[in-house]
Amino acid sequence: MDKELIIVLDFGGQYNQLIARRVREAGVYCEVHPYTMTPEEIRQMSPRGIILTGGPNSVYNPESPHTSRALFEMGIPVLGICYGAQLMAYTLGGKVSTAPVSEYGKTEVDIDDKDCIFKDVSDRTVAWMSHTDYIEEMPEGFARTAHTPVCPVAAMENREAGLYAVQFHPEVTHSEEGFKMLSNFVYGPCGCRGDWKMDSFVEETIESIRRKVGDGKVLCALSGGVDSSVAAVLMSKAVGKQLTCVFVDHGLLRKNEGDEVEAVFGPEGDYDLNFIRVNAQQRFYDRLKGITEPEEKRKIIGEEFIRVFEEEAKKIGAVDFLVQGTIYPDVIESGLGKSAVIKSHHNVGGLPDYVDFKEIIEPLRMLFKDEVRKAGLELGIPEYLVFRQPFPGPGLGVRIVGEVTAEKVKIVQDADAIYREEIAKAGLDKKINQYFAALTNMRSVGVMGDFRTYDYAVALRAVTTSDFMTAEAAKLPWDVLETVTSRIVNEVEHVNRVFYDCTGKPPGTIEFE
Repeated sequence: MDKELIIVLDFGGQYNQLIARRVREAGVYCEVHPYTMTPEEIRQMSPRGIILTGGPNSVYNPESPHTSRALFEMGIPVLGICYGAQLMAYTLGGKVSTAPVSEYGKTEVDIDDKDCIFKDVSDRTVAWMSHTDYIEEMPEGFARTAHTPVCPVAAMENREAGLYAVQFHPEVTHSEEGFKMLSNFVYGPCGCRGDWKMDSFVEETIESIRRKVGDGKVLCALSGGVDSSVAAVLMSKAVGKQLTCVFVDHGLLRKNEGDEVEAVFGPEGDYDLNFIRVNAQQRFYDRLKGITEPEEKRKIIGEEFIRVFEEEAKKIGAVDFLVQGTIYPDVIESGLGKSAVIKSHHNVGGLPDYVDFKEIIEPLRMLFKDEVRKAGLELGIPEYLVFRQPFPGPGLGVRIVGEVTAEKVKIVQDADAIYREEIAKAGLDKKINQYFAALTNMRSVGVMGDFRTYDYAVALRAVTTSDFMTAEAAKLPWDVLETVTSRIVNEVEHVNRVFYDCTGKPPGTIEFE
């Protein structure tokens, strides 16, 4: 049975990997490639369909990314999204202009043709718009399939040619029936069965790692988080004792987490791994002294990680490969090709030339968070590890606004431990996808007992999400927030206020910095 494949061509938008995530959610394997792929390169991969992503440019600008007319004449179904829709119209002879009124956010869309892409979709549906240009005139052979008061062609199709386009973003959760539309495309015009499963990914990845590594030595960056834990176990299944896992305690972990990681993966744990713990807390604090800019903090932490790994590699002898738990959201937020850069991650982008490793292996690079968890379960990792709270590579460094100090780390560790404990007591820990306490850089006047205080404010964050590319603030019960607030201001020194962050993603990010 041939492997079904949908190709996403990246034109630089923020949600590009999310399109791939949605297609995989429909059970069809999907890869993202740069828009510069030629029709011949695409044909060699034998995709069932092609999706063109959004992007920040205007198609009528000569410097914007374009594609050839041949892409639309290959006989492979094509779906254009936002910029991709405008590009389809422009390339095939339609007219794209600056819209008289831009549309951004949730928008009511009227469906004109409920066959094919809009099969079983409501007559009027809510979709996520983000555009300043619009399709003013459709190319020959196309029919309008949806519209809004502002956008006369919110969707169009040439069914005979297998060409479909939507001005909005069906891939984001704000588009209420967007997943149904994408599923209609891959199951309808593309003729997919939806038989891609995680067990095949695990088997193929293990075999691929064995071929790549050969008899080489491998060093794994193990944090104890979900991503690095799954990457470590995946590598151990592939190469066994050729793998050495180095756990760097940079002093920016959650309360007691360093000891917990060692208990699970160390000599007394359940896994047959070469495990080394490096206690480098003061080293990181010294490097971060006086640094307040978020991106600079991230880069310092990332560089120091690399230095520590380099030193450990020299201690244990020649090491050929470095393993990192990079996943898709890390890649997209660090910039994929010409995509918009949101923030950099210390585990994306490769190593400097002067580091003593041949190559990086990122076995989870093509997976989203929920897919990583599925892979973990497939590998036999206990559920309590697989469903552990996500934690960023820079740790509490991005949950402390402003300068990072040992005192601030202790504050946010203690506050976060209380928050997580009360969330679990309330039975909400399995219902919220990510929750944590962060330390703001704000200090304000308060009263505790008969004394005036001037202390910090802690911010609580909790979001619900399926993919970590978009998210909504969790609607926590007031009594839970009240209990958490009371405990934090009474039990954590130097805190006299607690806030709850109600911001979604977008416009915010899940982390604070």
